[in-house]
Amino acid sequence: MPSDTAGVPAQQRVVKVRRDYNRWVATETLEDYALRYTPQRGRRWSEWGVAHTAFGAASFLVLEAVGATLLVQYGFINAFWAIVCTGLIIFAAGLPISVYAARHGVDMDLLTRGAGFGYIGSSITSLIYASFTFIFFALEAAVMAYALELALDIPPRWGYLICALVVIPLVTHGVSAISRLQVWTQPLWLLMLIVPFAFVLMHQPGVFSEVLHYPGASQQREGQLAGFSLPLFGAGLTVGIALITQMGEQADYLRFMPVRNATNRWRWWGAVMLGGPGWVLLGVAKMLGGALLAYLAISQAVPPDHAVDPNQMYLAAYNYVFPDYDWAVAATALFVVLSQLKINVTNAYAGSLAWSNFFSRVTHSHPGRVVWVVFNTLIAFMLMEMNVFR
Repeated sequence: MPSDTAGVPAQQRVVKVRRDYNRWVATETLEDYALRYTPQRGRRWSEWGVAHTAFGAASFLVLEAVGATLLVQYGFINAFWAIVCTGLIIFAAGLPISVYAARHGVDMDLLTRGAGFGYIGSSITSLIYASFTFIFFALEAAVMAYALELALDIPPRWGYLICALVVIPLVTHGVSAISRLQVWTQPLWLLMLIVPFAFVLMHQPGVFSEVLHYPGASQQREGQLAGFSLPLFGAGLTVGIALITQMGEQADYLRFMPVRNATNRWRWWGAVMLGGPGWVLLGVAKMLGGALLAYLAISQAVPPDHAVDPNQMYLAAYNYVFPDYDWAVAATALFVVLSQLKINVTNAYAGSLAWSNFFSRVTHSHPGRVVWVVFNTLIAFMLMEMNVFR
């Protein structure tokens, strides 16, 4: 105990706010082991429970927007090969990341530190990773806000606020709450994803072959026919490969995978593949689907710069499911909101972990992961108000 010069013990002064923060950090359901590896007692979910939670992140509609943008800019042939190569690269890079995260219960910060980045290197990596999470949070929430405008005529500036705030209570209790959300919404989301493509195939099968000959703006400006171009392929691959950062978010969930043993060996490997690099298989399908739906929207007189909006894409497809326009709008809005909630709980959660690790190194203090959930959401909201999607 510290003492003064007279030898009388000095009374220690404890700041009340700090004690409140420490209580937050001590609550495992709020903190989710933000600054350390996940111990065995925290890995209490089943293999497929963790896999479903991680795989739910593949719902994000920026995948469709990327595929649509590649189609509109570079044509289908170049977009197709860029998307396929993007998937192969992400799968190859994501496999070892997923295995080590699941095997040792570590997140991206600990993975990069263990890979030789050191404290400074892993801190910089956490900062870059955090920037990915709030940028994509803003993009996904903006898409959801446009769905609210389409269905309920809510102005985007208020839609941005609603879409930012609704995520916070879903994320504060970490994987416990996120896992329930992902598992409960998975069947409805998959159904609403597949149904519009099935109806387009039944009512307008020709669009699947017509899109193959779409040249894109770059080739149209040069007066060229649709075909493969190495520079355009490279430009498209550059856009697509930015999605590789999504593997960090998969690792944030896979660290809760139960310990592998002789009994669960095959389940463990199947769950790691599904919840880890397996997301990119659906991701490739969704990017190609986005290219198809963008072409469908353009064929219905939607301007190309608006056809890259997932709301317009799925509205064009849901018009085949529901002849009544109001029902098509309602189905589109429900699907978009569901998709974006599933991914933005992941963006907010992953961002809170990244900020926790970064600021704990810089400031040598940790107020609690919940503080960084709000901080990350606030930055994303500011980006939305700056019209980041456009």
